[in-house]
Amino acid sequence: MNDDSAPTPLPPLEWLRVFEAAARQGTFTAAAEELGLTQAAVSQRIRNLEARLGVPLFVRLPRGVELTTEGESYAPHVRAALLSLERSTADLFSAPRRRLSIAATSATAELWIAPRLPAILKQLPDLQVSLFTIARLGDYAAVNADLEVRFGAGDWPGRQGKKMFDEVLAPVAAPALLARQDRDWRALPQIAVSSLRDGWLDWAAAADVAPPRPPSLRFDTLSQGLAAALAGAGVLLGSLALIEREIAANRLVRLPEPSIRMDDGYWLTWDAASTPYRERGIILEALCALP
Repeated sequence: MNDDSAPTPLPPLEWLRVFEAAARQGTFTAAAEELGLTQAAVSQRIRNLEARLGVPLFVRLPRGVELTTEGESYAPHVRAALLSLERSTADLFSAPRRRLSIAATSATAELWIAPRLPAILKQLPDLQVSLFTIARLGDYAAVNADLEVRFGAGDWPGRQGKKMFDEVLAPVAAPALLARQDRDWRALPQIAVSSLRDGWLDWAAAADVAPPRPPSLRFDTLSQGLAAALAGAGVLLGSLALIEREIAANRLVRLPEPSIRMDDGYWLTWDAASTPYRERGIILEALCALP
């Protein structure tokens, strides 16, 4: 006697792995290249899975494939299950990593990552962390780091990521500089930083305020601009997440002006094809958790 309430037997893991790759890549050929199989082998495993489940998962097109409604519903569950299995396997059985490298801008490395290293090393006392300074996009390929801090919307091809913090900008200055000023702060020297972040004119437009005068000082990095602001050389359009300690210690003061939040932010990213490992998870928790 058949038991209609019995659960459907799970398909072989290999079939599910092939289905997940094909659903993510959009073609059987690309899935075959990723998995080291032939296109025919991928197609056969998909047919076997569809026969087991009793529904079509893909619509075959002249160029590529598209998920059916059933396939679209099934794919995220399969992807989550495979990722959970990978993470558990890595956590339980992978040998501990002894070295790990992070590529980041100088400001992010100094102001965000360095203060959080003690918490990381407390959990991973045997880990050696190397930080590489990135000045331009081409530097990422040169250093080939395990983790990369990137500024953007989080949608880089071939990479996964977790947002570290949003970019919120506001004018700041050293208390000593403001104490000497009896006029509008816009009469003070302005400090500009050359980067992908918004500048003074963008801030003024977004905040709907009158723009300050053209910057008197311009630097290549936020670290340099911050050093000048701390020395009392001028007013900086500061990244609030990166300079929070300077503000808390009263080494910098926020001016009574609006802040603006950029659409882009800072992300900790890694190769999407890499195998999860315990050390990366700990670093993600430490660097992507707001203080």
